[in-house]
Amino acid sequence: MMVVVGCTPPGPLSEGEGLPRPAATPSQRGTTSPRPSPGGEGVASRALENIDSLMWRQADSALKVMMEFAASPEAESLNEFEGHYCQVLIAELLYKNDYGQSNRKDLLKAVHYFDSIVGMDGYGTDTRGVSVQERDAFLAARAHYINGAGYYERDSLIEACEEYLDALRMMEGHFEEKVLAGHKARFMALTYNRLVELFSKQFMQEPAIYCGKQSLIYSRIAPTTPYAVSNVLYRIGKQYDKLKVADSAAYYYDRALEIMPDRNNLIYRDIISSRALFDYEWHHDTIRALDSLKRMATQAANETERLHRFPAIGNIYQDIGQYDSAKAYLMPVFESENEAIDKKLAARVLHIIAISEGDTLNASQYAQILVEDVTSTANKQLRNSQLNDLFQKYLQEKQETALALERLEARRRNLWIGGMVALLAIVGLAVAIVTRRSHRKRLAAQEAEAQRRLDEASQRLSEASQRHDAAERELQTKVEQATLHTKEVLQQRAMALYHGKEKDKLQRILAEFDGAYPKTYERMMAAYPDLSGQEYELCVLGYFDFRAKEIAQLMDLQEGTVYRYRSTIRKKTGADDLEALMGRFLD
Repeated sequence: MMVVVGCTPPGPLSEGEGLPRPAATPSQRGTTSPRPSPGGEGVASRALENIDSLMWRQADSALKVMMEFAASPEAESLNEFEGHYCQVLIAELLYKNDYGQSNRKDLLKAVHYFDSIVGMDGYGTDTRGVSVQERDAFLAARAHYINGAGYYERDSLIEACEEYLDALRMMEGHFEEKVLAGHKARFMALTYNRLVELFSKQFMQEPAIYCGKQSLIYSRIAPTTPYAVSNVLYRIGKQYDKLKVADSAAYYYDRALEIMPDRNNLIYRDIISSRALFDYEWHHDTIRALDSLKRMATQAANETERLHRFPAIGNIYQDIGQYDSAKAYLMPVFESENEAIDKKLAARVLHIIAISEGDTLNASQYAQILVEDVTSTANKQLRNSQLNDLFQKYLQEKQETALALERLEARRRNLWIGGMVALLAIVGLAVAIVTRRSHRKRLAAQEAEAQRRLDEASQRLSEASQRHDAAERELQTKVEQATLHTKEVLQQRAMALYHGKEKDKLQRILAEFDGAYPKTYERMMAAYPDLSGQEYELCVLGYFDFRAKEIAQLMDLQEGTVYRYRSTIRKKTGADDLEALMGRFLD
């Protein structure tokens, strides 16, 4: 038996046991044909089909049955088809029971295997009376889908998107719409749901809306739970909210709440929170919005969810000028050690507050988080461009396929009309000519309309990209200004201390520097361990643009000694400019 590494499924399996091993190759079985017999090979095929059927109803029970099957003699006799079928089932069962996908290598083999047999001439039916071609196409689509889930778990979003789209292509290329019912319709809804989740997290509103609406279509064909449908409606509403399409956003938010069967769940709290922000933005109902947001934070299932809801509250308080209240909600988020919490939203609002209050030191600290986010945003923009290219290619292929099918249908009708023409002579021929011209004009109009929509979508994406670039440049400028302002403030304080009458001027100047840049000493001494304490102090004074004479007075040295120290520092560090040298080690 092969032990599936990386997960610990529940059940009676002891150490050393697990799920079935990969299938034998054709040469190991004494045959070169990848095509199995239509009805499978007996007990193993029936067992896998039963597990498959159970999985669509009770995934946890199906996992237990699979583990029992893994310990049975039948698991040792799997042929190539059954072995790869088994690996697809294993991956689906692990995913539906919230375990990591531990059979990646075997699943990738299964993907290639089912792709290789889908195009072969099908014959006969399997043990359930399903045609072999239909069975193989559905399994190939499922293999791509669950492989996409594995890529998504590993944050490989491009590969995940490709696999999800390939699953849709496989289904749409091998099944007519009228047969996409039952499990197949549920599968289509699930695949579109995964794409909704992927595009939503990447702030790609239009692809997410399209996939969400497609998911709703198939959910009506094969009804699923009200929670799942409510979640899809909510995600569509949120995308329209981001696009500032108020009427559509409100409609989907309200529909999501209408079909939600209860209020004690995460989806309901997400909908109420998003609707509260929507109402605040469009209707400026501050009290009602804050009340709803605070209530959802209070009802949070755990600390992570609670902190996740705080930035929205802090943002409203900042917007209405109540900075202390805003910081009360934003600081716990910013100071949280929880890796699941995104600090950037809190840092952005705290940075605005710090600038408004003239708190340059904290503004610089928050700005550092935002500077790091600029790089991440650039990478995300590139990834989104690739994702959009994949999605647009899929839409174009789908449209071309639909047009090709329509042309084929038109040709069939024209052939029938041609046969009638032979019977009806000249009158029938005239009717056929008129009909063909009508169809061609309609197809041309549809193609022109499709191209217009693609051009509009491309224009909207281009405009969104330009707005994003402008926002990034503005943020970078503000960060640079804040950093420069921080240095100017520190220089002014240092010169004020130098010209003042207080004692310990040097120590107070050094304390001001260490307060603003607390880790500079450690970093610099780590880089240049030969530097002495006095040499480090001279570097700090040099950063504040003190002249040699002023440095000598502060450090109680001869002016010539200051020049010798500077020469020694240059030899130890290789730097001619003390200000540039210090700048490399600032926080």
